[in-house]
Amino acid sequence: MTPPQQRTPAGRASADRLGRLLNLVPYLLARPGIAVAEAAADFKITERQLREDLELLWVCGLPGYGPGDLIDMALDGDRVTITYDAGIDRPLRLNPDEALALVVALRMLAETPGIGSRDAIERALAKIENAAGDLGDAPVAVRLPANSERLDAIRDIVERRHAMRITYYTAARDETTERVVDPMRVLMVGNRAYLEAWCRRAEGTRLFRLDRIDAFTELDEPAAPPARAVPHDVRDGVFHPGPELPLVTLRVGRGSRWITEYYPCEEVRRDGDEWVVTMRVTDLGWAQRFLLGVGPDVTVVGPAALVDQIRAQAATALDQYAAPDPASA
Repeated sequence: MTPPQQRTPAGRASADRLGRLLNLVPYLLARPGIAVAEAAADFKITERQLREDLELLWVCGLPGYGPGDLIDMALDGDRVTITYDAGIDRPLRLNPDEALALVVALRMLAETPGIGSRDAIERALAKIENAAGDLGDAPVAVRLPANSERLDAIRDIVERRHAMRITYYTAARDETTERVVDPMRVLMVGNRAYLEAWCRRAEGTRLFRLDRIDAFTELDEPAAPPARAVPHDVRDGVFHPGPELPLVTLRVGRGSRWITEYYPCEEVRRDGDEWVVTMRVTDLGWAQRFLLGVGPDVTVVGPAALVDQIRAQAATALDQYAAPDPASA
């Protein structure tokens, strides 16, 4: 990681500008019609820099990026007024727990092999550590167990063309299984590392995320993928939803529109302040766990089986709150 004192001028300027942009919107909201020269002086930048910041803010906002989602402002000659803040209505302030949580999360992300934009992660981490002061130097060491070593070890096994026994967690079914696989290649898709191999248990070519391989053992026997073991076409990503998969319909509030950027959707349409989103999922069990974790900003419309499953699990959870705690009796 590049120490803060060795960051490039461009990296420092980008970090400083990000902090300024986050504070500029609430500053202008509190001072409608302020002169550009006065605002520039308060931020200790030139009027040209401030106008460039305003031009950048004009195309920033919430996912969706339609006119109703972007930051909007009125620039009347030499005076500026924010007319829509896209939710950035106060400067960012982190309490000690939040700052430490961000530091730990970014340190963990920086340790994850195969993650892209590592420079951006390190710049953000340096910025937060600098702002957090003594807290940023807290003796918290983050290491993901043998991640880089795991990646190198699996690559070596692939190059030696040996079979492997792996213990793998399948998120779609929330289960861990043991498999014998014939490795074919290690590849990067969407900033994640995958082992592509012929799975003898499934009798098909599978992509195994390296961070979900809990354990692996190199076998003495050679890897022998059959002729029908065809590599995946990953040019458009790993997940290719087809009509055979369950179709889920959701009503999504403003705060959860990020779902449409992270997951392939068949249709997204506006309905008042909400979006109606339809998407294919590999398994309704995965959808149930995922949607229960999203929170009240998302309402499940269909299928009926998924609605019933979520309703039943939510009712069970509420019952647990209503039941008396035996330990307190």
